Amino acid sequence: MSYDVRGELLGFPDTRTVTITEIDSLFSTLKDTTNDTATFTVVNPYALREYSFNIPIDIKILLDINEKSNLSVYNILILQKPIEDSYINFLAPIVINNDNNKLAQIVLEPRKHPDFGMTETIKSFKE
Repeated sequence: MSYDVRGELLGFPDTRTVTITEIDSLFSTLKDTTNDTATFTVVNPYALREYSFNIPIDIKILLDINEKSNLSVYNILILQKPIEDSYINFLAPIVINNDNNKLAQIVLEPRKHPDFGMTETIKSFKE
């Protein structure tokens, strides 16, 4: 599926359209459609933890989000070996409005979300 990037993906200001391919219930690949070097592994945060935040009004406007919108959320993963040592950035979620295929990245304030880190490892969520 192809998504229009609204706003900017951190560090990738020229990325305008991406595809997301699900690998399994935890991992997916997010890829810039015009830049083969801009490929990210993303995770479904809800497969790991309780994860909730308020979507800022400017992002709601950018993505045309309303109370009935079908949304998805992903977090970028920094791959390490072994995979359990990979880092997840919970402070910069990617929000998708599946109703219109629009996507944006939000930067959350650490003070408002003290339980979310920028470098939490997958192994920290294993039971």
